[in-house]
Order: sequence, then C-alpha cells, then structure tokens
Amino acid sequence: MNEELSNLLSFAGEEGGISLLDFVINLGLTGVFTFLLGLMYDRYSKVLSNRKVMIKTLVLVGMTTMLIISIVKSSVALSLGLVGALSIVRFRTAIKEPEELAYFFMSISIGLGMGANEKWITIAGFIILGVVIVFLGGKKVVSSTQNLVIRTQEKISETEMLTLLQSQTKSLDLRRFDQNNEYSEFAFMLEFSSVDSLMELKRMLEEKYKNISISFISNS
Repeated sequence: MNEELSNLLSFAGEEGGISLLDFVINLGLTGVFTFLLGLMYDRYSKVLSNRKVMIKTLVLVGMTTMLIISIVKSSVALSLGLVGALSIVRFRTAIKEPEELAYFFMSISIGLGMGANEKWITIAGFIILGVVIVFLGGKKVVSSTQNLVIRTQEKISETEMLTLLQSQTKSLDLRRFDQNNEYSEFAFMLEFSSVDSLMELKRMLEEKYKNISISFISNS
C-alpha cells in the first residue's frame, strides 16, 4: 500500500522525477508568475491591441510549458516524441510586435524553470526581469502623433465625429472627409496622451457605430 502511494505521488518513480506535491506547487507558482507577467504587459507594453487577451495567453503558455517539461524531462523517448510533435505545429496568426515575442519567451522561460523544478532560480529570474520591464517601460505612452482612418457604412456628420474624438485626444486635425450614400470615411492626424486614451477611443467608436473599420498608423 505504501509503495503504491509512493508511486502515485511521484512521476515515473525514477531519478529526475517530481513528486505530485511539487508538481502542484510548481504549476500554481507558474500560474501566479505568468499572470503577474501579463499584468506587466498590460501596464508597460506599447502594443496597441489584444492586451487583456494576452494576459490569459501568457498564463496558458507558461502553465502548458511547465506541464510538458514535467512530463518529458525524465524520459529521452518522450523528449524525442515532443520534438517530432512540435515540428508539425504551425501558427496561423503571425506575431506582429517584437515586444509580444519577448513576453512569450519570458512566459515559456517561467514554465521551463518550474517544470525543471528550479524554483528559486526561476523566481530570482522573474524578479530581475520584472525590474528590467519596469525600468525600461516607464510611463506607457504612444508616439506623439497618429494617423487615424475611420470608415463606416453610416452617414456621419463631420461635427459629430470631431466632437467624439476630441474627448480622448490632445490635438486633432481632420485631413480628409469622404461621404456618399454608402459610406463615410475620415482621415485624422491626432495626438494621444497615453495608450489607454487610444484604446478607450477605439472602444467608444466600436460601441457607437456598427460595421466600422478603424486603422491607426504611427508616425514614428
């Protein structure tokens, strides 16, 4: 009975295996640290889209990596099988921002460290990376000016659109306005005080107008 319980509490029961208790603790720590990493991403990243979704993604990537490493680290056969399985994986959506890739690598690193049962090294590395992110991140701002192109299938007056945009911008300049019975299109040069203002404006436009197309183009 004791031997069966011992086998249950240890993966593979071999040297290099990990107890079930350690596995649960490491998995929990991975979730906590990758969630904190996601909050740093939301607070300090300059990326303009998918900020909230990215937090969940970082947690899932880190915890999945930790699970895989915990399973395969004591078996050469499983490791080779993992390499073969990953060789057929393809990403349908390209990562557009290098900063996103950096955060993905950090999440994977946390999962690797915890999966290898190297808690203290991983924790120390996370703290150092966190300090670097805060130091380099500073105040979350966007470039001084942005080009904004808005296209809708509704007839919207120039005054109405200007009033809406002025609530979230520091400066605003209408560069082009085209309208017919099928669509309205605006092109603005504008300045935001922060990424939050930009994202709030995007949310307001999407809530107010149906079938709207919004394009931000940085001048930096």
